[in-house]
Amino acid sequence: MTWFLDALRQNPELAIFLTLAIGFLIGRLKIGSFTLGNVVGTLIAGVVVGQIGVDVHPLVKIVFFDLFLFATGYKVGPQFFRGLKKNALTQVSLTVVLCVTSLLTTFVAAKIFKYDVGTAAGLMAGAFTESTVIGTAGDAIGRLDISEAEKTRLRNNIPVAYAVSYLVGTGFVVWFLSNLAPRLLKVNLKEEARKLEAQMGGGKPGNQDEASGYRPWAIRAYRLPDGAPPWRTVGELEKAVPGQRIFVKRIRRDGEVLVPVPDTVLAGGDVIAIAARRTALFELNLPIANEVEDRDLLDFPLAARDVVVTNKAVAGRTLEELAESHGRGIVLMKLIRATEEIPFTGSTTLDRGDLMRIAGSPEDVERAGKGLGYVERPSSETDVVFVGLGILLGGFVGLLTVTVGGLPLSLTASGGALIMGLVFGWLRSVRPTFGRIPEPALWVFDTIGLAVFIGVVGLNAGPTFVAGLKETGPSLLLVGFVVAVLPHTAALLFGRYVLRMNPVILLGACSGAGTVTAALRSIQDEADSKLPVLGYTVPYAVGNILLTAWGPVIVMLLH
Repeated sequence: MTWFLDALRQNPELAIFLTLAIGFLIGRLKIGSFTLGNVVGTLIAGVVVGQIGVDVHPLVKIVFFDLFLFATGYKVGPQFFRGLKKNALTQVSLTVVLCVTSLLTTFVAAKIFKYDVGTAAGLMAGAFTESTVIGTAGDAIGRLDISEAEKTRLRNNIPVAYAVSYLVGTGFVVWFLSNLAPRLLKVNLKEEARKLEAQMGGGKPGNQDEASGYRPWAIRAYRLPDGAPPWRTVGELEKAVPGQRIFVKRIRRDGEVLVPVPDTVLAGGDVIAIAARRTALFELNLPIANEVEDRDLLDFPLAARDVVVTNKAVAGRTLEELAESHGRGIVLMKLIRATEEIPFTGSTTLDRGDLMRIAGSPEDVERAGKGLGYVERPSSETDVVFVGLGILLGGFVGLLTVTVGGLPLSLTASGGALIMGLVFGWLRSVRPTFGRIPEPALWVFDTIGLAVFIGVVGLNAGPTFVAGLKETGPSLLLVGFVVAVLPHTAALLFGRYVLRMNPVILLGACSGAGTVTAALRSIQDEADSKLPVLGYTVPYAVGNILLTAWGPVIVMLLH
């Protein structure tokens, strides 16, 4: 055991990986339906391992923290800039109310209970599950004109307050938004979701580990009766059922298989391969006796591609409008916005940066993809030049200092990485020919980057963590409760009675503005609907920026 502990002290990189392994294991443990998650699990593991006295160079956590912040900005960049437009001002104003209330509540609580800046920053970070505050506040403390010993003490107080208030910020807020908030608003969330689905056609959330046996689209072969068919051309047949999309993919005529176009003339005895929704096939009134088995006719390639919406002429238009100009022969399988899958109908409006997963024959998919934006090619390669320059430029921006009301404010180099991540993420959505970060790599930057940062914070704070918890723990539980719940309550009342928001969208917006993703999942389960995500994406993007910026602000205000 002595050899093992000495090896960890002399090789701190081993202690980091041990912390990650234990932390992610703790994060998986469930208490009922509640889990601590990877972040708190890693912090606890770091504190425990740190009791043996592991010294990790601060540069390690800074590097991983910058990767995490850049990845966060990259993911939400398109939605953040969309939030600055007029059609998203309602959700942006709700986010501003919640975030400003969170800053004021934290400031007042710190004054009343005489918390130092480290404790106050950790209180805010935990109550709003915004781990980035730990880094930006820590950087701001490092710029204060105080002794190194005092800086270390204040920084070590951040994870102590974070760990205590996080339990309230995650556990109670998730329950508050999904269960108590609908009662405060005097609404039945399931009924409201059903009403909204009737208007928008949203669907119930599916189990990602299971696949439905029902397939709304089908490709079937029919033999047209002898004589003149009821439709002269392929185009007329494809418009035979108003409001339905029908495609003739292949025609067998005199033993030869043809690839038709809308002007192709149909003839009696043709065998046609039709792709359509099942309901449309019945509305065509084709006698079932005319359906035939023709494997060669139906055996044609299908492709599924991810398309990033970049075309200015496409952004802002509805799916129904785009189906007329770009939709022949393709099916929209998924619509993803800010990494979240959202429900869609014909009236759904597309935004720049949206990712559409479309399927159809390869030639149709390529044609539609080029018209909509940029077709993503499967690749595991990350544009490291893009990432490196983004963090470098962001760091320089973050080092700039602005004096407001006599207070010197700075984003710090890490905060600059977040800002440049936003800009570069938006650029990627506009010009996706460069700056690719595949989803697995983005997961590593996001999840592992934050986990390493939090783990190192726990390792360094380990020796003083228990003493700090004894000193501030009891009051922090109550104060963390107030700081976490009061801003959400203010946002709920503001959104419902001032902005007149639909309660389903409002609750999703509150979970996004407070960056409590776990609450979104719980709200969706309670509503038995995916629709709350429609209020989540823009507030999540804006909330990440504002809450991260509050780190140095709370330090300057209290110092």
